[in-house]
Amino acid sequence: MGEIAGAGLLAHVPTIVLPKEERLRLNEGREISLVTGLEQLRREVFERDDYDTVVVLDSHWATTVEFVVTAQQRRAGLFTSEELPRGMCRMPYDFPGDPELAHQVARFAEKHGTWITAIDDAYLPVYYATINLWTFLGAGLPDKRWVSIGVCQTGDMEDHLRLGRALADGIAATPGRRVLLIASGALSHTFWPLRELRDHESSDPAHIFTPEARAADEQRIAWFTEGRHDEVLRTMPEFLAHRPEARFSHYLMMAGALGGAECTATARQYGAYENSIGTGQAHLWFDRPAVGWTAPRTVTQESAHG
Repeated sequence: MGEIAGAGLLAHVPTIVLPKEERLRLNEGREISLVTGLEQLRREVFERDDYDTVVVLDSHWATTVEFVVTAQQRRAGLFTSEELPRGMCRMPYDFPGDPELAHQVARFAEKHGTWITAIDDAYLPVYYATINLWTFLGAGLPDKRWVSIGVCQTGDMEDHLRLGRALADGIAATPGRRVLLIASGALSHTFWPLRELRDHESSDPAHIFTPEARAADEQRIAWFTEGRHDEVLRTMPEFLAHRPEARFSHYLMMAGALGGAECTATARQYGAYENSIGTGQAHLWFDRPAVGWTAPRTVTQESAHG
């Protein structure tokens, strides 16, 4: 029986893969902590040997009539972004996939009242919400499998929670598999207009598009550190007013896999809450509590984590 060994809500902004001198120039001479946070997360989590597969819930990959999970034996090539080819240009990637897991996830679509297809087409596009994080967390670890699942642009909150439940069942049905989930995407996600955005490239959260969006992001970060996934989910209608990336579907899929509103796992933050031309970005990691993702809240953080 497989299990989810850990999960994270991680930022993938293009800035993190720019050359260091360019990052420093854009950030008033300081390194952005989204970079150092990923470096620390790699050392503490992704360089361990206690997982087999990483599943990226990719906020940049939008499907329409179904959810799609990648099922290739291997994905390799060079990636250039159509959005920012100056900064994300001919980036090499090469990693094994996990077809067995992909097909197991798709098998549970009907049980959860949704539609999921596993696709092994070698020409299926890949997106930087996957590639940028693989570059930091997966490159140089050749035995770790990476799989991506796209958000569905016609799906609502319940649809993405259902995908998460099917994902959890698919993982459980894959013998011996230990999986890390990455919800790859931002919090609030409104960009400054083109003629203004170069005045807001610093990572300082003073540059978040509105004070209200910043406050909404910081409230949710606080809830995540307290394990209050129930509050994050209860207040989704209010958060949608601040235009979270992909309607926060990347997080919703992860939440569905971890037990939804019953999930009590607490986050630790890697790096600071930062701005990216108006959008709110953070790295939050959830270890699997020793007594399970939906342990009673009376269990302390210290005793819950293994």
